[in-house]
Amino acid sequence: MLLFSESSHAELVVIANPHSGIDKLSKDEVINLYMGRTRKLANGMNAMPIDLNSSENEKAQFYALLVGKEVAEINSYWARLRFSGQGSPPVQAESMEEVLRIVAENKTAIGYVDKKKLDKRVRLIYVFD
Repeated sequence: MLLFSESSHAELVVIANPHSGIDKLSKDEVINLYMGRTRKLANGMNAMPIDLNSSENEKAQFYALLVGKEVAEINSYWARLRFSGQGSPPVQAESMEEVLRIVAENKTAIGYVDKKKLDKRVRLIYVFD
């Protein structure tokens, strides 16, 4: 498991567009969306998960919390799925600000950000224990 210093530790939360009709997701639902096991939200709409660029520390923290894996393992997982035609990874964003913008502008988008960055443009739908 990855260790994070207090200075680099963000309190990550999963967010959705406030008009998505999603009030909350379970951890299993978040895993299924981010690992490509399902492409649909509970309301039947196609999901658009947003992921941070691999260079962001929060991405490593997110996958460590979500599935206990390192970014290299996640990248390898998606390379296998993409090669076999079984799926494509989440849309990549360069920053948390970009995640917020994409989620705010797209009804089916979900993303993860530091809880401190939440604003009225998005809805909190999952908090890690």
